[in-house]
Amino acid sequence: MAFEDMSEGRAREHILKLVEEYARRYKVPRKDYEEGDYIPYASRVFGAEEIVNLVDSSLEFWLTAGKWTERFEKEFAAYLGLRYCSVVNSGSSANLLAFWALTQPELGESAIRRGDEVITVAAGFPTTIAPIVQYGAVPVFVDVTMPQYNIDVSMLEKAYNPGRTKAVMIAHTLGNPFDLAAVKSFCDAHELWLVEDNCDALGSVYNLDGQECLTGTVGDIGTSSFYPPHHMTMGEGGAVYTNNSTIHRIVRSLRDWGRDCVCAPGQDNLCGHRFDGRRGDLPIGYDHKYVYSRLGFNLKATDMQAAVGCAQLERFPSFVESRKRNWAYLREALEPLNGRLLMPEPAPRSDPSWFGFMVTCCEGVERAKVVPALEKAGVQTRMLFSGNVIRHPAFDCLRGTEAYRIVGDLSNTDRIMRDTFWVGVYPGMDEPRLARMAEAITHAVED
Repeated sequence: MAFEDMSEGRAREHILKLVEEYARRYKVPRKDYEEGDYIPYASRVFGAEEIVNLVDSSLEFWLTAGKWTERFEKEFAAYLGLRYCSVVNSGSSANLLAFWALTQPELGESAIRRGDEVITVAAGFPTTIAPIVQYGAVPVFVDVTMPQYNIDVSMLEKAYNPGRTKAVMIAHTLGNPFDLAAVKSFCDAHELWLVEDNCDALGSVYNLDGQECLTGTVGDIGTSSFYPPHHMTMGEGGAVYTNNSTIHRIVRSLRDWGRDCVCAPGQDNLCGHRFDGRRGDLPIGYDHKYVYSRLGFNLKATDMQAAVGCAQLERFPSFVESRKRNWAYLREALEPLNGRLLMPEPAPRSDPSWFGFMVTCCEGVERAKVVPALEKAGVQTRMLFSGNVIRHPAFDCLRGTEAYRIVGDLSNTDRIMRDTFWVGVYPGMDEPRLARMAEAITHAVED
Protein backbone atom coordinates (compact mmCIF):
# COMPACT_ATOMS: atom_id res chain seq x y z
CA MET A 1 0.00 0.00 0.00
CA ALA A 2 1.63 3.27 -1.13
CA PHE A 3 1.84 6.12 1.37
CA GLU A 4 1.02 8.67 -1.32
CA ASP A 5 -2.52 7.34 -1.26
CA MET A 6 -2.88 7.95 2.48
CA SER A 7 -3.17 10.81 4.89
CA GLU A 8 -0.45 10.98 7.52
CA GLY A 9 -2.87 9.70 10.15
CA ARG A 10 -3.89 6.75 8.01
CA ALA A 11 -0.25 5.98 7.19
CA ARG A 12 0.57 6.02 10.89
CA GLU A 13 -2.26 3.60 11.65
CA HIS A 14 -0.99 1.30 8.91
CA ILE A 15 2.57 1.37 10.25
CA LEU A 16 1.45 0.66 13.80
CA LYS A 17 -0.76 -2.21 12.67
CA LEU A 18 2.23 -3.77 10.93
CA VAL A 19 4.35 -3.20 14.04
CA GLU A 20 1.75 -4.96 16.15
CA GLU A 21 1.69 -7.95 13.79
CA TYR A 22 5.50 -8.05 13.76
CA ALA A 23 5.69 -7.90 17.55
CA ARG A 24 3.14 -10.64 18.09
CA ARG A 25 4.84 -12.92 15.56
CA TYR A 26 8.51 -12.35 16.37
CA LYS A 27 8.92 -10.72 19.79
CA VAL A 28 6.15 -11.74 22.16
CA PRO A 29 6.01 -15.56 21.98
CA ARG A 30 7.78 -17.16 24.91
CA LYS A 31 9.60 -20.42 24.50
CA ASP A 32 8.48 -23.22 26.81
CA TYR A 33 11.13 -24.44 29.20
CA GLU A 34 13.32 -27.26 27.96
CA GLU A 35 15.86 -29.09 30.07
CA GLY A 36 19.16 -27.26 29.97
CA ASP A 37 17.66 -23.82 29.31
CA TYR A 38 19.31 -21.00 31.24
CA ILE A 39 17.05 -19.45 33.89
CA PRO A 40 17.90 -15.76 34.45
CA TYR A 41 17.16 -13.99 37.70
CA ALA A 42 15.19 -11.37 35.77
CA SER A 43 14.18 -10.36 32.28
CA ARG A 44 11.89 -8.00 30.42
CA VAL A 45 8.26 -9.08 30.25
CA PHE A 46 6.34 -7.20 27.59
CA GLY A 47 3.76 -7.49 24.84
CA ALA A 48 3.04 -5.96 21.48
CA GLU A 49 1.62 -2.85 23.16
CA GLU A 50 5.04 -1.74 24.42
CA ILE A 51 6.57 -2.00 20.95
CA VAL A 52 3.64 -0.23 19.32
CA ASN A 53 3.87 2.62 21.85
CA LEU A 54 7.63 2.84 21.31
CA VAL A 55 7.27 3.14 17.54
CA ASP A 56 4.31 5.49 17.88
CA SER A 57 6.39 7.86 20.00
CA SER A 58 9.39 7.57 17.68
CA LEU A 59 7.28 8.57 14.67
CA GLU A 60 6.64 11.90 16.36
CA PHE A 61 10.42 12.32 16.63
CA TRP A 62 10.02 14.49 19.72
CA LEU A 63 12.82 12.48 21.39
CA THR A 64 12.95 14.34 24.71
CA ALA A 65 10.21 14.40 27.38
CA GLY A 66 6.77 15.21 25.98
CA LYS A 67 3.19 14.01 25.96
CA TRP A 68 4.03 10.37 26.76
CA THR A 69 6.09 11.50 29.76
CA GLU A 70 3.27 13.70 30.98
CA ARG A 71 0.80 10.85 30.59
CA PHE A 72 3.00 8.40 32.48
CA GLU A 73 3.63 10.85 35.32
CA LYS A 74 -0.11 11.37 35.77
CA GLU A 75 -0.99 7.67 35.55
CA PHE A 76 1.83 6.54 37.81
CA ALA A 77 0.98 9.18 40.42
CA ALA A 78 -2.65 8.03 40.26
CA TYR A 79 -1.60 4.41 40.81
CA LEU A 80 0.41 5.44 43.86
CA GLY A 81 -2.34 7.72 45.15
CA LEU A 82 0.03 10.69 45.23
CA ARG A 83 -0.15 14.18 43.77
CA TYR A 84 3.21 14.45 42.06
CA CYS A 85 5.56 12.30 40.02
CA SER A 86 8.66 13.24 38.03
CA VAL A 87 10.11 10.80 35.51
CA VAL A 88 13.91 10.64 35.41
CA ASN A 89 16.53 8.61 33.55
CA SER A 90 17.24 6.00 36.25
CA GLY A 91 16.45 4.88 39.78
CA SER A 92 19.88 6.08 40.87
CA SER A 93 19.07 9.53 39.48
CA ALA A 94 15.78 9.36 41.37
CA ASN A 95 17.70 8.79 44.61
CA LEU A 96 20.09 11.61 43.75
CA LEU A 97 17.22 14.05 43.18
CA ALA A 98 15.30 12.88 46.24
CA PHE A 99 18.27 13.55 48.49
CA TRP A 100 19.43 16.74 46.76
CA ALA A 101 15.92 18.19 47.05
CA LEU A 102 16.25 18.03 50.83
CA THR A 103 19.38 20.21 50.76
CA GLN A 104 17.70 23.27 49.25
CA PRO A 105 17.52 26.54 51.22
CA GLU A 106 13.76 27.07 50.94
CA LEU A 107 13.34 24.16 53.37
CA GLY A 108 14.80 26.39 56.08
CA GLU A 109 16.13 24.74 59.21
CA SER A 110 14.91 21.36 57.97
CA ALA A 111 17.29 21.46 55.00
CA ILE A 112 20.18 19.00 55.07
CA ARG A 113 23.52 20.79 55.18
CA ARG A 114 27.02 19.48 54.72
CA GLY A 115 28.04 17.65 57.88
CA ASP A 116 24.46 16.76 58.81
CA GLU A 117 23.66 13.09 59.32
CA VAL A 118 21.35 10.67 57.53
CA ILE A 119 20.51 7.28 59.02
CA THR A 120 20.75 4.39 56.58
CA VAL A 121 22.07 0.84 56.15
CA ALA A 122 25.15 -0.61 54.46
CA ALA A 123 23.36 -3.76 53.21
CA GLY A 124 21.95 -2.71 49.88
CA PHE A 125 22.54 -0.89 46.62
CA PRO A 126 25.27 1.78 46.66
CA THR A 127 23.29 4.58 45.05
CA THR A 128 20.90 4.68 48.00
CA ILE A 129 23.73 6.17 50.05
CA ALA A 130 26.02 7.64 47.37
CA PRO A 131 24.14 11.00 47.16
CA ILE A 132 24.61 11.47 50.91
CA VAL A 133 28.38 11.11 50.64
CA GLN A 134 28.61 13.03 47.36
CA TYR A 135 26.86 16.02 48.90
CA GLY A 136 29.04 16.04 51.99
CA ALA A 137 26.49 14.82 54.52
CA VAL A 138 27.30 11.90 56.80
CA PRO A 139 25.64 8.50 56.39
CA VAL A 140 25.12 6.80 59.74
CA PHE A 141 25.04 3.04 59.25
CA VAL A 142 23.08 0.64 61.44
CA ASP A 143 22.67 -3.09 61.08
CA VAL A 144 19.76 -5.02 59.60
CA THR A 145 17.71 -7.88 60.97
CA MET A 146 17.40 -11.32 59.43
CA PRO A 147 15.55 -12.89 57.72
CA GLN A 148 13.75 -9.68 56.70
CA TYR A 149 17.06 -8.00 55.69
CA ASN A 150 15.81 -4.55 56.63
CA ILE A 151 16.92 -1.88 59.06
CA ASP A 152 17.12 -2.84 62.75
CA VAL A 153 14.69 -0.28 64.13
CA SER A 154 15.92 -0.89 67.69
CA MET A 155 19.06 1.04 66.66
CA LEU A 156 17.30 4.18 65.47
CA GLU A 157 17.38 6.10 68.76
CA LYS A 158 21.02 5.12 69.29
CA ALA A 159 21.85 6.47 65.83
CA TYR A 160 20.02 9.76 66.42
CA ASN A 161 22.31 12.74 66.92
CA PRO A 162 20.36 15.79 68.17
CA GLY A 163 20.94 18.84 66.02
CA ARG A 164 22.66 16.87 63.26
CA THR A 165 20.39 14.01 62.22
CA LYS A 166 18.11 15.30 59.47
CA ALA A 167 16.76 12.26 57.62
CA VAL A 168 16.37 8.51 57.22
CA MET A 169 17.01 7.19 53.71
CA ILE A 170 16.64 3.44 53.22
CA ALA A 171 15.32 0.88 50.76
CA HIS A 172 12.68 -1.80 51.07
CA THR A 173 14.98 -4.77 50.61
CA LEU A 174 14.17 -6.96 47.63
CA GLY A 175 10.50 -6.02 47.88
CA ASN A 176 10.16 -6.70 51.60
CA PRO A 177 8.96 -3.54 53.36
CA PHE A 178 11.01 -2.24 56.26
CA ASP A 179 9.15 -1.54 59.51
CA LEU A 180 7.37 1.55 58.25
CA ALA A 181 5.41 2.00 61.47
CA ALA A 182 8.53 2.23 63.61
CA VAL A 183 10.56 4.27 61.13
CA LYS A 184 7.74 6.72 60.43
CA SER A 185 7.08 7.15 64.16
CA PHE A 186 10.77 7.81 64.78
CA CYS A 187 10.95 10.36 61.97
CA ASP A 188 7.81 12.13 63.13
CA ALA A 189 9.04 12.28 66.72
CA HIS A 190 12.30 13.94 65.71
CA GLU A 191 10.98 15.93 62.71
CA LEU A 192 13.16 14.07 60.22
CA TRP A 193 12.72 13.54 56.50
CA LEU A 194 11.95 10.00 55.35
CA VAL A 195 13.08 8.94 51.88
CA GLU A 196 11.80 5.53 50.75
CA ASP A 197 13.99 3.91 48.12
CA ASN A 198 11.19 1.88 46.54
CA CYS A 199 13.22 0.72 43.54
CA ASP A 200 12.96 -2.97 44.49
CA ALA A 201 9.50 -2.91 46.01
CA LEU A 202 7.01 -1.31 43.66
CA GLY A 203 3.59 -2.74 44.43
CA SER A 204 4.44 -3.85 47.98
CA VAL A 205 1.82 -3.03 50.60
CA TYR A 206 2.21 -2.20 54.29
CA ASN A 207 -0.58 -1.89 56.84
CA LEU A 208 0.06 1.37 58.67
CA ASP A 209 -2.39 2.14 61.46
CA GLY A 210 -5.04 0.01 59.81
CA GLN A 211 -4.59 1.54 56.37
CA GLU A 212 -3.15 -0.43 53.44
CA CYS A 213 -0.36 1.74 52.02
CA LEU A 214 1.82 1.19 48.99
CA THR A 215 5.49 1.39 49.85
CA GLY A 216 7.05 4.58 48.60
CA THR A 217 4.01 6.63 49.60
CA VAL A 218 4.45 6.80 53.38
CA GLY A 219 7.62 8.89 53.53
CA ASP A 220 8.19 12.41 52.29
CA ILE A 221 9.68 11.15 49.01
CA GLY A 222 9.63 7.81 47.21
CA THR A 223 11.78 6.64 44.33
CA SER A 224 11.45 3.92 41.69
CA SER A 225 13.66 2.33 39.06
CA PHE A 226 12.47 1.06 35.68
CA TYR A 227 15.65 -0.75 34.72
CA PRO A 228 14.77 -4.06 32.96
CA PRO A 229 15.09 -6.39 35.99
CA HIS A 230 12.75 -4.25 38.08
CA HIS A 231 9.04 -4.61 38.62
CA MET A 232 8.26 -2.79 35.39
CA THR A 233 10.60 -1.34 32.80
CA MET A 234 11.31 1.53 30.46
CA GLY A 235 14.76 0.12 29.66
CA GLU A 236 16.44 2.88 31.61
CA GLY A 237 14.29 5.16 33.71
CA GLY A 238 13.07 6.03 37.16
CA ALA A 239 10.70 8.28 39.08
CA VAL A 240 10.56 10.55 42.11
CA TYR A 241 7.19 10.99 43.79
CA THR A 242 5.75 12.98 46.68
CA ASN A 243 2.69 14.72 48.05
CA ASN A 244 4.75 17.77 49.03
CA SER A 245 4.33 20.59 46.51
CA THR A 246 7.52 22.36 47.58
CA ILE A 247 9.61 19.22 47.21
CA HIS A 248 8.00 18.50 43.86
CA ARG A 249 8.88 21.97 42.58
CA ILE A 250 12.47 21.54 43.77
CA VAL A 251 12.78 18.09 42.18
CA ARG A 252 11.53 19.41 38.83
CA SER A 253 13.96 22.31 38.93
CA LEU A 254 16.95 20.14 39.86
CA ARG A 255 16.01 17.55 37.23
CA ASP A 256 15.76 20.24 34.52
CA TRP A 257 19.16 21.97 34.79
CA GLY A 258 18.21 23.90 37.94
CA ARG A 259 16.02 26.30 36.03
CA ASP A 260 13.47 28.56 37.70
CA CYS A 261 10.94 28.26 34.88
CA VAL A 262 8.22 25.59 35.12
CA CYS A 263 7.32 25.49 31.43
CA ALA A 264 7.36 22.04 29.87
CA PRO A 265 9.77 21.40 26.95
CA GLY A 266 8.50 23.32 23.94
CA GLN A 267 6.24 25.50 26.08
CA ASP A 268 6.75 29.26 26.52
CA ASN A 269 5.51 31.84 29.03
CA LEU A 270 3.18 29.66 31.12
CA CYS A 271 3.50 32.14 33.99
CA GLY A 272 2.80 35.16 31.75
CA HIS A 273 5.89 36.96 33.08
CA ARG A 274 8.63 35.63 30.87
CA PHE A 275 10.15 39.05 30.14
CA ASP A 276 9.09 41.31 33.01
CA GLY A 277 10.69 39.89 36.16
CA ARG A 278 13.70 40.84 38.26
CA ARG A 279 15.63 37.81 39.44
CA GLY A 280 18.97 37.78 41.21
CA ASP A 281 21.44 40.23 39.69
CA LEU A 282 20.14 39.67 36.17
CA PRO A 283 18.84 42.55 34.05
CA ILE A 284 15.17 43.35 34.47
CA GLY A 285 13.13 41.26 32.04
CA TYR A 286 15.80 38.64 31.47
CA ASP A 287 14.19 35.64 29.73
CA HIS A 288 12.74 33.51 32.53
CA LYS A 289 13.35 30.33 30.54
CA TYR A 290 17.05 30.90 31.15
CA VAL A 291 16.97 31.84 34.81
CA TYR A 292 18.60 29.26 37.09
CA SER A 293 17.67 29.22 40.75
CA ARG A 294 19.64 26.04 41.59
CA LEU A 295 22.81 24.26 40.54
CA GLY A 296 20.95 21.40 38.94
CA PHE A 297 21.34 18.48 36.60
CA ASN A 298 19.83 17.14 33.39
CA LEU A 299 18.21 13.87 34.45
CA LYS A 300 15.18 13.75 32.16
CA ALA A 301 14.06 10.58 30.43
CA THR A 302 12.78 10.45 26.85
CA ASP A 303 9.25 10.17 25.55
CA MET A 304 10.11 6.82 23.97
CA GLN A 305 10.96 5.43 27.41
CA ALA A 306 7.77 6.85 28.89
CA ALA A 307 5.72 5.35 26.04
CA VAL A 308 7.01 1.91 27.00
CA GLY A 309 6.25 2.70 30.63
CA CYS A 310 2.63 3.57 29.84
CA ALA A 311 2.07 0.09 28.38
CA GLN A 312 3.97 -1.56 31.24
CA LEU A 313 1.87 0.23 33.83
CA GLU A 314 -1.32 -1.24 32.35
CA ARG A 315 -0.04 -4.79 32.89
CA PHE A 316 1.76 -4.01 36.15
CA PRO A 317 -0.89 -5.46 38.55
CA SER A 318 -0.44 -8.86 36.90
CA PHE A 319 3.33 -8.55 37.41
CA VAL A 320 2.84 -8.10 41.14
CA GLU A 321 0.59 -11.15 41.42
CA SER A 322 3.08 -13.26 39.43
CA ARG A 323 5.95 -12.23 41.70
CA LYS A 324 3.96 -13.15 44.80
CA ARG A 325 2.93 -16.50 43.32
CA ASN A 326 6.47 -17.38 42.21
CA TRP A 327 7.94 -16.46 45.59
CA ALA A 328 5.34 -18.59 47.39
CA TYR A 329 6.14 -21.56 45.13
CA LEU A 330 9.85 -21.39 45.98
CA ARG A 331 9.15 -20.87 49.67
CA GLU A 332 7.13 -24.09 49.79
CA ALA A 333 9.44 -26.07 47.52
CA LEU A 334 12.54 -25.16 49.53
CA GLU A 335 11.01 -25.66 52.98
CA PRO A 336 12.85 -29.02 53.39
CA LEU A 337 16.10 -27.02 53.33
CA ASN A 338 15.03 -24.85 56.26
CA GLY A 339 17.86 -25.07 58.76
CA ARG A 340 20.47 -25.42 56.08
CA LEU A 341 19.27 -22.24 54.42
CA LEU A 342 17.78 -19.35 56.37
CA MET A 343 14.47 -18.82 54.62
CA PRO A 344 13.12 -15.30 53.94
CA GLU A 345 10.14 -13.96 55.83
CA PRO A 346 7.86 -11.07 54.91
CA ALA A 347 7.82 -8.17 57.31
CA PRO A 348 4.90 -8.15 59.77
CA ARG A 349 1.85 -6.29 58.45
CA SER A 350 3.15 -6.44 54.90
CA ASP A 351 2.21 -7.96 51.56
CA PRO A 352 5.44 -7.78 49.55
CA SER A 353 5.78 -7.47 45.81
CA TRP A 354 8.94 -9.55 45.79
CA PHE A 355 11.96 -8.66 43.70
CA GLY A 356 13.67 -11.99 44.37
CA PHE A 357 13.87 -15.01 46.64
CA MET A 358 16.73 -14.52 49.08
CA VAL A 359 18.35 -17.12 51.33
CA THR A 360 21.34 -17.19 53.65
CA CYS A 361 23.57 -20.21 54.01
CA CYS A 362 23.62 -21.66 57.51
CA GLU A 363 26.54 -23.37 59.23
CA GLY A 364 27.81 -26.27 57.17
CA VAL A 365 26.65 -24.79 53.87
CA GLU A 366 29.09 -22.64 51.90
CA ARG A 367 27.82 -20.01 49.54
CA ALA A 368 31.15 -20.21 47.70
CA LYS A 369 30.17 -23.75 46.66
CA VAL A 370 26.41 -23.37 46.29
CA VAL A 371 26.39 -20.34 43.97
CA PRO A 372 28.89 -21.72 41.42
CA ALA A 373 26.95 -24.98 41.40
CA LEU A 374 23.74 -23.12 40.61
CA GLU A 375 25.35 -21.08 37.87
CA LYS A 376 26.77 -24.27 36.37
CA ALA A 377 23.28 -25.78 36.49
CA GLY A 378 21.93 -22.82 34.50
CA VAL A 379 20.31 -20.90 37.37
CA GLN A 380 21.40 -17.27 37.56
CA THR A 381 22.09 -15.87 41.03
CA ARG A 382 22.72 -12.48 42.56
CA MET A 383 24.21 -11.15 45.79
CA LEU A 384 22.30 -8.66 47.91
CA PHE A 385 24.00 -5.99 45.82
CA SER A 386 26.93 -4.49 47.72
CA GLY A 387 26.60 -6.84 50.70
CA ASN A 388 28.34 -4.35 52.96
CA VAL A 389 29.00 -1.20 50.96
CA ILE A 390 31.58 0.07 53.46
CA ARG A 391 33.91 -2.78 52.55
CA HIS A 392 34.04 -1.84 48.86
CA PRO A 393 36.97 -0.02 47.22
CA ALA A 394 34.84 3.12 46.87
CA PHE A 395 35.16 3.58 50.64
CA ASP A 396 38.94 3.10 50.77
CA CYS A 397 39.60 6.84 50.85
CA LEU A 398 36.88 7.43 53.46
CA ARG A 399 38.01 4.96 56.11
CA GLY A 400 39.34 6.61 59.23
CA THR A 401 37.63 9.89 58.36
CA GLU A 402 34.44 11.54 59.60
CA ALA A 403 32.72 10.96 56.24
CA TYR A 404 30.53 8.27 57.81
CA ARG A 405 29.94 6.58 61.12
CA ILE A 406 28.66 3.22 62.34
CA VAL A 407 26.35 2.71 65.31
CA GLY A 408 26.70 -0.68 66.97
CA ASP A 409 28.16 -3.41 64.82
CA LEU A 410 27.22 -4.59 61.36
CA SER A 411 27.38 -8.31 62.09
CA ASN A 412 24.28 -9.24 60.11
CA THR A 413 25.38 -7.01 57.27
CA ASP A 414 28.72 -8.82 57.16
CA ARG A 415 26.96 -12.17 57.29
CA ILE A 416 24.85 -11.15 54.31
CA MET A 417 28.04 -10.20 52.50
CA ARG A 418 29.50 -13.68 53.18
CA ASP A 419 26.53 -16.03 53.07
CA THR A 420 23.50 -14.56 51.26
CA PHE A 421 22.31 -14.89 47.66
CA TRP A 422 19.04 -14.75 45.76
CA VAL A 423 17.32 -16.07 42.68
CA GLY A 424 14.58 -14.60 40.54
CA VAL A 425 10.81 -14.58 40.82
CA TYR A 426 10.14 -12.25 37.88
CA PRO A 427 6.81 -12.57 36.00
CA GLY A 428 8.37 -14.46 33.10
CA MET A 429 8.91 -17.49 35.34
CA ASP A 430 6.60 -20.48 35.02
CA GLU A 431 6.20 -23.63 37.08
CA PRO A 432 8.71 -25.74 35.09
CA ARG A 433 11.37 -23.07 35.56
CA LEU A 434 10.55 -22.63 39.24
CA ALA A 435 10.65 -26.39 39.74
CA ARG A 436 14.01 -26.58 38.03
CA MET A 437 15.38 -23.79 40.23
CA ALA A 438 14.16 -25.49 43.39
CA GLU A 439 15.69 -28.78 42.26
CA ALA A 440 19.02 -27.12 41.46
CA ILE A 441 19.14 -25.31 44.81
CA THR A 442 18.34 -28.53 46.65
CA HIS A 443 21.10 -30.43 44.87
CA ALA A 444 23.62 -27.63 45.37
CA VAL A 445 22.92 -27.45 49.11
CA GLU A 446 22.79 -31.20 49.74
CA ASP A 447 25.79 -32.24 47.62
